[in-house]
Amino acid sequence: MKIVTYTRVSTDRQGRSGLGLEAQEAAIAAYAAANAAQIVGAFTEVESGRNNARPQLRAALKLARVTGAKLVIAKLDRLSRNAAFLLNLQESGVDFVACDSPTATPLTIGILALVAQDEARAISERTKAALKAAKARGQVLGNPNGAEALRRAGKGNGASCEAQKAAALTRAHDLADVLQDVEAQGHATLAAIAAELNRRGIKTARGGMWHASSVANVRRRLTV
Repeated sequence: MKIVTYTRVSTDRQGRSGLGLEAQEAAIAAYAAANAAQIVGAFTEVESGRNNARPQLRAALKLARVTGAKLVIAKLDRLSRNAAFLLNLQESGVDFVACDSPTATPLTIGILALVAQDEARAISERTKAALKAAKARGQVLGNPNGAEALRRAGKGNGASCEAQKAAALTRAHDLADVLQDVEAQGHATLAAIAAELNRRGIKTARGGMWHASSVANVRRRLTV
């Protein structure tokens, strides 16, 4: 089994110190060992869980799609505490698993997503109460900029829905860099490109082997 790993921390300080990352990496390593999995890519993001526009997650999903790998994370809330984001991710065409819920089904993932979102709501309410108390004591407070976070979240969900409507085109663009690299290595004919894609373990959209015709189809989509 091939897997792509994704870890996330919420602050630059945590990213620099490794705080939180070591536990996530240990959980993922244990999962990989238990399932004899081959890690084909590892991505780390320093970003708030409320921000759905994450370049490292997009890159991880892209690699998972083109290699037919499973996306593996340590905990469900490392992806997001936004239920809509997680439910849309389920429809993205990428199989993913959280090490803290390895046997979760699509139904239980949806339930856990709602629980995670409710937890985020509770944290937000406690934070607002603390800020209100601090303001009452005369402490000067900054703008938490919550509205902007919601706008970014809405934009991320919209992009996910749009990607679902154009799955074939998205798949072709995911493969564009790979095709360019294959051709740069001297594989010029359609048959040669197909053979190299098969050698690299990259599957077609249906999970099958590449042929000259399937390479031609991807190229045609890239010209649209």
